[in-house]
Amino acid sequence: MHSNEFAGLLIPSGTPYDPRFDESSGAITMAKWQRAAAAAVVALAAISMAAAAHAAGDTASGAASKSVNQPTGTPIQLALIEGMSGPFANAGAAVERNLRFGVEQVNAEGGVKLADGAHPLELVVLDSKGSAEEALVQLRAAADRHIGYIMQGNSSAVAAALIGAIDKQNSREPGNRELFLNYSADDPTLTNANCSFWHFRFDAHAGMRMDALADVIQRDKAVKKVYLLNQDYSFGHDVSSLARSTLAAKRPDIAVVGDEFHPIGRVKDFAPYIAKIRASGADAVITGNWGNDLTLLVKAAREQGLDTRFYTFYGNSLGAPAALGDAGVKHVIAVADWHPNAGGAASDAWYAAFRARFPAAQDDYPVLRMPLMIETLAAAMNRAGSADPTAVARALEGIKFDNGFHASWMRADDHQLIQPLYVMQMDKAGTPGVKFDNEGSGYGFRTVLALPSERTVPTTVCKMKRP
Repeated sequence: MHSNEFAGLLIPSGTPYDPRFDESSGAITMAKWQRAAAAAVVALAAISMAAAAHAAGDTASGAASKSVNQPTGTPIQLALIEGMSGPFANAGAAVERNLRFGVEQVNAEGGVKLADGAHPLELVVLDSKGSAEEALVQLRAAADRHIGYIMQGNSSAVAAALIGAIDKQNSREPGNRELFLNYSADDPTLTNANCSFWHFRFDAHAGMRMDALADVIQRDKAVKKVYLLNQDYSFGHDVSSLARSTLAAKRPDIAVVGDEFHPIGRVKDFAPYIAKIRASGADAVITGNWGNDLTLLVKAAREQGLDTRFYTFYGNSLGAPAALGDAGVKHVIAVADWHPNAGGAASDAWYAAFRARFPAAQDDYPVLRMPLMIETLAAAMNRAGSADPTAVARALEGIKFDNGFHASWMRADDHQLIQPLYVMQMDKAGTPGVKFDNEGSGYGFRTVLALPSERTVPTTVCKMKRP
């Protein structure tokens, strides 16, 4: 058993309000967020107020909150291309909920304000069935409908295919361009060697996440042997190579006793993999698994009583805490851009608003960056005064966000969002630092390391070609 409790690791995540994040720069600012909250007190019921307050700033010109006014212009369609059926359908449904929450909050604040008036956002869901081929079919369907905004993230391989196709589409048909908004595809190359002007990533990439995890592993002297287990596609291979290089730099004494890949979405029983981990003598596992591949992995570990720590990218994801149960307490470590127990009144209010909108326990999977991606897109449209993808792309470059508990900015060099990161440890709800559980499971996460935005900035080799 691992006895240390990450003593001394907590780094305050609070980032002081920066007055440079002002309306003249087109940022979403704390001041605008507070004004929206004040207006919502009068206009909306209490929980709606919290949601509207989160949907803070709207425009570069500083238009006031208009939560009681419904936008009447032609809807601006946003296409979600994701696996809504198949082995990762639950992950696709969670994405849809989070994006819909963001769309609803923007529309509650009056939509986007363009030269011809206020326009609502409209979410269009297209099922890729989890395959790159079907995603490209749906991308063509979106182009045929002249939908200028494409959202995807639950596969880096699919994201790479979409970026390549969008690059060609925008070059071939400049009058029907598309902008790709990536909320989860974490392959570092997408904002490095293969960066594109038409692609913006709102999640921390795998290298950023691994650096945060390694900061914790570096201090966890109980870890002597590590087993790497990942999905057999680009992202999984990235996690493996990043783990090796980062551990070599920060903990060269750690032995990598296994480095294995498994078919993505096709393994129904992870018991043989757990047996290999046990036989290797590993006292920690590093995995980038997500969706059912993570849920089934940790469930197998629980059933076989595997007594190791899991350092994960998505250990707090759908179904994982409930699947691991008591065996996960103080054993499962995850990294994310935010989590419900991040703390603070503004964070708690945002979480309360999400849970009021989606009260079912199985829907308790808020992913902050997804609704904020929608709000940031709306702010960029307001800033540009246009819904044209090229103009909006330029407005997104360098845009800043500060809602009082999550300060971030979109780096123009590579279109990588720079934002806070949290490393967290699983424990029972009600223990210190675990105010909220996950999905009614009775288990949640406490922060063990909180990195403000300026501590998460990665290097980049992007050499972007702009139109």
